[in-house]
Amino acid sequence: LAETSLLNKLIRTSLVESVHHVEILQQDPSSPLFSIKTFEELPLKKELLQGIYIMGFNRPSKIQETALPIMLAYPPQNLIAQSQSGTGKTAAFVLAMLSRVNAAEKHPQCLCLAPTYELALQIGQVIENIGQFCADIKVTYAVRGNPVLQGSVLEEPIVIGTPGTVLDWCFKRRAIDVKKITLFVLDEADIMINTQGLSCQSIRIQRALPKSCQMLLFSATFKETVRAFAMQIVSNPIVIKLREEELTLSNIRQYFFICRSREEKYRALCNIYGSITIGQAMIFCQTRKSAEWLSVEMSQDGHQVAILTAELTVAQRANVIQRFRDGREKVLIATNVCARG
Repeated sequence: LAETSLLNKLIRTSLVESVHHVEILQQDPSSPLFSIKTFEELPLKKELLQGIYIMGFNRPSKIQETALPIMLAYPPQNLIAQSQSGTGKTAAFVLAMLSRVNAAEKHPQCLCLAPTYELALQIGQVIENIGQFCADIKVTYAVRGNPVLQGSVLEEPIVIGTPGTVLDWCFKRRAIDVKKITLFVLDEADIMINTQGLSCQSIRIQRALPKSCQMLLFSATFKETVRAFAMQIVSNPIVIKLREEELTLSNIRQYFFICRSREEKYRALCNIYGSITIGQAMIFCQTRKSAEWLSVEMSQDGHQVAILTAELTVAQRANVIQRFRDGREKVLIATNVCARG
């Protein structure tokens, strides 16, 4: 699940044009809500508008039309939103973070949790792209492999990290003063609750934040377990969710094949390659052993293959992803054990 989300982000070069209808639920039905059709309608600094246009956003996506006015409202409003990968969701909450930051204050103000190192890095890249004209706004990553010295205090206004490392930096190393956080973002909530320990760690962090802190939570799915977790994290939220019948992206075709052995699976995979034009492909395996076997088979058949598993170091994983993004490998084989942050 984590790899699916990450790799969707990596290979998308444009927004998925969503035709989904959303349902908006709020505590006070009399409170006015509105949507926007242009970014100029929002209270955004000119530097952020420049960054948006450089990123290729000419107009807001469906989720941005509805969510951005809520996220940028004053006084701040809490939000729970269901949004799939490739719909502009990350850019939306990045705009909220960059808008809320006061560059003159040298301490963390915006805290964003992601379930894995790679997803945290992707969010950071969006911040750096959209915020490239905001010279005084810096980002730091609270992830495994990026140590912080005991007793040191962070000055960067935006911190992106995985729950375990953020918990360590907040309460053991005291590098982050949680009482000064004004905006808290939890991304990929459905992955958090499916990965051991991450949901409990996220709740511990959230409970230490000031009551005035704005809370934003995002999830690709909105099952009852996700809803219950979201309501623990976010108090008095406005909720944006997709209608149940519209949860599959319209540009995705789904097929399944019943196979009796891994050799038969491999033949089916080869048949797919022979039937349709594939520029790049992602293949997910249940175990590291099956991923390694498939990597060997495909390499022997002349395919340019990379493999991504939790056994790789942070630097190795980042390098594999970047090579795939650059097109140097055409096939990326991944397991689902990399979800641990």
